[in-house]
Amino acid sequence: MHSRRRFLQACSAAALPVVSSAAEAAKPFSFILLGDLHYDSLAHHDLKWLDKHHGGDLSQIQNYSRLTTEVMPSMFAAVKQQIIALRESAAPPAFVLQVGDLVQGLCGTAELSAQQNREALAFVAQADLGLPLVFTKGNHDVTGDGAKEAFDEVLLPFMAQQARKLDATTTHTQANHTLTFGESQFAFFDAYDKSSLEWLEAVTSKRTSKHLFVIIHPPAVPYGARATWHLYASEKTKAQRTKLLAVLGQQEAMVLGGHLHKFSALTRLAGGKGFSQLAVSSVVSALNQKPKAELHGLAAYTGDQVNLEPKHSPETAAQRRDIYASERKQVTAFEYADTAGYAVITVNGGQVEAAVHSGAQIATFQSLKISV
Repeated sequence: MHSRRRFLQACSAAALPVVSSAAEAAKPFSFILLGDLHYDSLAHHDLKWLDKHHGGDLSQIQNYSRLTTEVMPSMFAAVKQQIIALRESAAPPAFVLQVGDLVQGLCGTAELSAQQNREALAFVAQADLGLPLVFTKGNHDVTGDGAKEAFDEVLLPFMAQQARKLDATTTHTQANHTLTFGESQFAFFDAYDKSSLEWLEAVTSKRTSKHLFVIIHPPAVPYGARATWHLYASEKTKAQRTKLLAVLGQQEAMVLGGHLHKFSALTRLAGGKGFSQLAVSSVVSALNQKPKAELHGLAAYTGDQVNLEPKHSPETAAQRRDIYASERKQVTAFEYADTAGYAVITVNGGQVEAAVHSGAQIATFQSLKISV
């Protein structure tokens, strides 16, 4: 097992120079986008606590533990090969960005949670991607007794360290943080902190970058069957959602997220302009998996999306359909598929494009422009 100290030493070798001139800043670059990972092992869980508080999650934990052992190493090996190939391209890779739920959580104690976090980071170090790994907070990263404390103890310092490798000027004491690379600013939004919206407003009011990426674990705009699983979805947070959408639209932001374990790309009008949203999952069940349940175009952005998961909360089906009846008036483009893998995001001047890969396949599943 890698210790935390050995892991941090290994990461130190991957530090990148800070961009120092306008010419350097304008150079094309790329980054790898990873979705939810849910790194896990049965040894990370107090099974008595789990049975008492989250008994229904045992089968999911068993599956994630299996995928962590059987599939995740090969998935990361494929990502490493993609990184090596991209080094010879016109837009070499700068970092790996993960959208939250790095770990499964639900460990039951702070000690077990910290162990899970350290082993997840040791796994990343052993994968030897050769790039910094930056990420946002996911709900599973802070779920379970002691999980929040373990996040602050293990994951938060790592987040700060990795961010500084890309932007030495970044100040990082909370999960809400920004970093600037080239002409792009990356705002990592803590969806589980009540002060995050105010923080994002302050950040965007001072923005000078050409591009703004906002990394939020749950979707800002619903897609798929689970339409109520988006940020500020409840009636009591309706005002916050309106404000969030306005900020994203006014800034013509590119939102990167996950949470639903599906692929989706869409654009939405808000704030007098519009923004894009790209979601990916990296909970890969098979390295050669093929996308299922593909939806293409605005005609598919309807309440019929609830049929994609007919067993999910049938009692809320009407509510979820109503959400889509309202949302579709503002959505201007839509893509969806039941698949997991990774994406390569390329920033070249004013253009930002995503090449989405299913499983560990080198071939592109879908290519799309995400700059508004």
